[in-house]
Amino acid sequence: MPCVADWLNNPFSIVQGIFAQNDPNSDWEKKVTEYFKEKLKENNATNWVPSLNDVPVHYLKPNSLVKFRCMVQDMFDPEFYMGVYETVDPNTNARVLHFGKYRDVAECGPQQEIDLNSSQTVTSERQTFYCVPVPGESAWVKEISFLSVVVLNPQFYAYISASQARVSPSTSYTPSRHKRSYEEDEDMDLHPSKQKEQHMGSGGDIHGCVEPKRLETEASAGHHLISPNCSPPLDLNFPLPGEKGPACLVKVYESWDSFKVNDILEVYGILSVDPVLSIVNNEERDSSALDPMECMDTAEEQRVHSPPASLVPRIHVILAQKLQHINPLLPVCLNEEESKTFVSNFMSELSPVRAELLGFLTHALLGDSLAAEYLILHLISTVYARRDVLPLGKFTVNLSGCPRNSIFTEHIYRIIQQLVPASYRLQMTIENMNHSRFIPHKDYAANRLVSGVLQLASNTSLVVDETQLEQGQLDTTGVHNVTALGNLITWQKVDYDFSYHQMEFPCNINVLITSEGRSLLPSDCQVHLQPQIIPPNMEEYMNSLLTAVLPSVLNKFRIYLSLLRLLDYSISDEVTKAVEDDFVEMRKNDPESVTADDLHRTLLVARFLSLSAGQTTLSRERWLRAKQLEALRKARLQQQKCVNGNEL
Repeated sequence: MPCVADWLNNPFSIVQGIFAQNDPNSDWEKKVTEYFKEKLKENNATNWVPSLNDVPVHYLKPNSLVKFRCMVQDMFDPEFYMGVYETVDPNTNARVLHFGKYRDVAECGPQQEIDLNSSQTVTSERQTFYCVPVPGESAWVKEISFLSVVVLNPQFYAYISASQARVSPSTSYTPSRHKRSYEEDEDMDLHPSKQKEQHMGSGGDIHGCVEPKRLETEASAGHHLISPNCSPPLDLNFPLPGEKGPACLVKVYESWDSFKVNDILEVYGILSVDPVLSIVNNEERDSSALDPMECMDTAEEQRVHSPPASLVPRIHVILAQKLQHINPLLPVCLNEEESKTFVSNFMSELSPVRAELLGFLTHALLGDSLAAEYLILHLISTVYARRDVLPLGKFTVNLSGCPRNSIFTEHIYRIIQQLVPASYRLQMTIENMNHSRFIPHKDYAANRLVSGVLQLASNTSLVVDETQLEQGQLDTTGVHNVTALGNLITWQKVDYDFSYHQMEFPCNINVLITSEGRSLLPSDCQVHLQPQIIPPNMEEYMNSLLTAVLPSVLNKFRIYLSLLRLLDYSISDEVTKAVEDDFVEMRKNDPESVTADDLHRTLLVARFLSLSAGQTTLSRERWLRAKQLEALRKARLQQQKCVNGNEL
C-alpha cells in the first residue's frame, strides 16, 4: 500500500503503477481519478496537499500533488497530446509503453526514441484554462486557509521551512534533452536529423524520478534563465490592480464543458514547472521568426499561451470542483451530513450573532442602526434566479449622506473587507473612470481575453466610492465604464468586448455605493446616513472598533454572512395571498406613492430580513417588520428632501 509520500510527493509513481497494471485501452484513467478521490476523503487529507495560494511555487516540489483555489480568467483552445506513446531502443529494439496524461514533456529513457508511427499511440484532447487567484480575496481568507494546514499538520510547515532552507538558485542549467514537448515530437517527425541530435545527450530515469532537491533548484534556475528574455514583461492578466499570487495554466482532462469563465474552482493536480518547457517555447518562437510557415500562431500568441513555467506554472488536473463559496470557516459542500450538523449547530445560536453584528455595524455607521440593518440585508443578498433578463435577489444599496472626501468611506470598506471573503473598493474619480479598464476585451493578436476590473467572481462585494467624484469631463472610455457599471447594477451582467460583437457574461456582484447625495448610478435601495455620533478622530474611532472585536466573534460574523447567502427561501401560498391583500390595501390608502417597485423592494427586504433571522420562509411578523423598515427609510429620505430641496 503506497504511503502518503507516494501519492503526495510522487503521484506519477501511482499513475505509473495503475497504468502498468491495466491495458492502455482499458479504464485505467478512471481508476487513477478514483484512487486520488478516495485518498483525499481520508481525515484531513486535503490539508496535507500544498496550496499554490499559500506557498511560492519555487518552494514546491515539481511533479508533486498540489491544489489551487482560483478563478477561470480565460479558456484557451483545446490541445491534442499523446495520451499513450511507445518508445523503442534502437540497439535492442526493446519497446516500452508510456502514458502522456498529466505531462507537458514526453519522457523516455537513455538511448530511447519515441516511435511516432507506433500503432499503440493514442492521441487525446485536453482543455487549458488560464486561472488566477480569486480577485479581491480577503487577507483573512488566505491566513485562515494557511493556518488550518499548519495547525493540523505541523509536518507540512516543517516541509516548507526545509524547502526554503535547501533551495539554492543556480545561475546556469543545461536541460536533459531526453525530455521533449509533444509539439516538438511532431517537429522531429518532419526533421529526422534534428531527432537524432536530440538523443545524443545523456538520459535520465525513465519515469522522471529525479531527486527533489535538484528539481527544486532547476525550477529556480529556469526562472533566472528565462527572465532576461521576457521583454516586455509578461502581463499576468489579473483583473484587479495590485493583485499578487500565481497565475496558472490549468490542464483539464475531463468534463471541462461543466466549467466556464469566472467560475471559482479548487483543483488538485500535478505541478509542472519543467525548465525545458520554457527553453522549448523560446526555441519555437525563434524558429517561427525565421520560418513563419512553420507555426500558424503569432509570436504574441505563443508568448501568452506558453509563458515561462517558472512564472506561470502548469497544473495537470486530477480532480476539480466548482466552489459554492471561498469562506474557509465553512464546509466546502453544505449538502453532506457532517456539514448539515455544522449548519444546524450554528443556526441554533444565530440570534445573538445577528444582534452582535448589528451592534458592530451600528457603531461603524456612527450610531445609525437603520443603516446597519440595511447593510446586513445587503451583505447577505444574492441573485437566486433570473426571470428572462431580470436578476432576482440583487440588492444594491446606495448609502448617501457620507462625508465628502473623508476617510469614513475608506474605513467602511476596511470593515466590509474583514467580513466578506472577496471585495474591491472602486474609487469613482474622473481619472479612474477615464483611464481604467473596466470591461474585459478580446485581444485577437494574442488570442486571449484581456481582463478588466469588472471581471469578478460570484458574490464579490464591490464598494463604489462616489464621494471621490469631482467636477470634470468623462471621455469615451469614461462613458463606457460608467455605462458598464450601470448595467452591472441593473442587470447583473457585463458585456465583454469581442471587437465585432459583445458577449453577455451574467454575474452576481453585491454593489454598495457610498455617496454624498443621491448616487449617479442606479440602485435598488437608497439609505441616507444619519450619524448619531461625530467622533473627533475618525481614524482612531474606526481602528478601535476592529481591535475591540474578538477574533472568535469576527469569525462568527464571517460564517453568518456567508452561510445565509446559501440558504433556500420560500413563501407559502397563504402568506403570498396575505401580502397581495395587504399591498392592495396600501394602494387604496396611498395610490400616488405606493408602486409595484415598492412591493418588489419590500418583498426583497422581507426575504433578507427572514434569512438574517435564520428563517427560510416568510412569516407575517417579518413582513410587517419589512414594511416598518421601509417606512422609516422613506421618511428619512423625505425629511432630507425637505431640507435640501430636490436633491433626492
